[in-house]
Amino acid sequence: MAGDSRAAANAATVLRTVLAHGPVARSAIAPLCGLSPAAVSRQATGLLRSGLLRELPGPAASGAGRPRIPLDLHTGPVGGPVAAGLHIGVPAATFSLVDLRGTLLARRTSPHHAPGPGPGPAGIGDIADRLAAFLREFDTGRPLLGVGVALGGWVRPGDGTVVRHDALGWRDRPLGAELAERLRLPVSVDNHARAVAHAEILFGRPEARRSLVHLFIGNVVDAAFGIEGTVHQGPGAAAGDVAHLPVPGSRKTCPCGRTGCLQATASDSVLGAEAVRRGIVPEPSVNLLVDAAATGDPRADRLLRERARAVGGAAAVLLDVFNPAVMVVTELSSVLHDGYLEEIRDAAAAISRTGSAPGRIVSPHAGPAVLPGAAATVLLGPLFRDPSHLN
Repeated sequence: MAGDSRAAANAATVLRTVLAHGPVARSAIAPLCGLSPAAVSRQATGLLRSGLLRELPGPAASGAGRPRIPLDLHTGPVGGPVAAGLHIGVPAATFSLVDLRGTLLARRTSPHHAPGPGPGPAGIGDIADRLAAFLREFDTGRPLLGVGVALGGWVRPGDGTVVRHDALGWRDRPLGAELAERLRLPVSVDNHARAVAHAEILFGRPEARRSLVHLFIGNVVDAAFGIEGTVHQGPGAAAGDVAHLPVPGSRKTCPCGRTGCLQATASDSVLGAEAVRRGIVPEPSVNLLVDAAATGDPRADRLLRERARAVGGAAAVLLDVFNPAVMVVTELSSVLHDGYLEEIRDAAAAISRTGSAPGRIVSPHAGPAVLPGAAATVLLGPLFRDPSHLN
């Protein structure tokens, strides 16, 4: 790389090194990232000027000579930039604010106003208005970098287009352009499974930077694969569609005509409908089902464990295909209660041929705040790859 592209790559290297090791003195950054001290100093100066880094008030242990002033990401309450997040789910939208380390500062879940699933034909304007009101309410004067948007289905992040979202009935919708026009802010859009994978790579376990598979189980079922810090998109950004991945042992009929597909076996909509059919909850809500299990309803616990075993079977298939350093599973009951995560691990271990599967299956590092944080990471991810996007 030459010219500006090399400078952008060097700036990103310094920024990610401070993310991983900060607070850290400039003199310690060079051996950590492989750049020359002069390059580190030059890029650190630019990042300080842009407001992405800050010098901490006290010097690090200096020894002889000039004190080593530690640098860190600018997450301070005065001047530290923030990113907004918008997760568009089938029943509701969730708004969030996070800092440069992915720390959740504020969040709110707002059900869609339209009858039935989804925000309705004119719902994007309503969602934008509610998000704008949320941002006004939590405005503390800190610079707002823009909005990251995450949702299920086939999403093309290059131009912010939702190519296909079956549950919402969207086809080729220019979501990014619609929201940017309404909000007058930079907007980045991506699939929620990739968004969570990006968040794990940036802010989660170190092994996720080597390789990870993320399996998302909600009303929409998706997956994402990352290696060496990059999440794979594939041609047309169509990677990650695992709705029709066969689940070992499942006999559930799928609308596609086959049996045992993951979406038809384990999605939230299927689970909610089954919970109503069994008389466990009055309406098809996975949240109500999890609450019922938490209060000691054995029928609810049994149904959630059935789903956990199905998810474990699908996880085993993905583990054997990709053999990642870590596998992250976003599934409500296992995020909230370790017992269901253990059920997923045990089911995967019984099927997987890679041997050490159980220990590599984990819940998202952000826990129940996984989606609000991941949505904002859709905006922050490109910034950590090229800080010049801020200009």
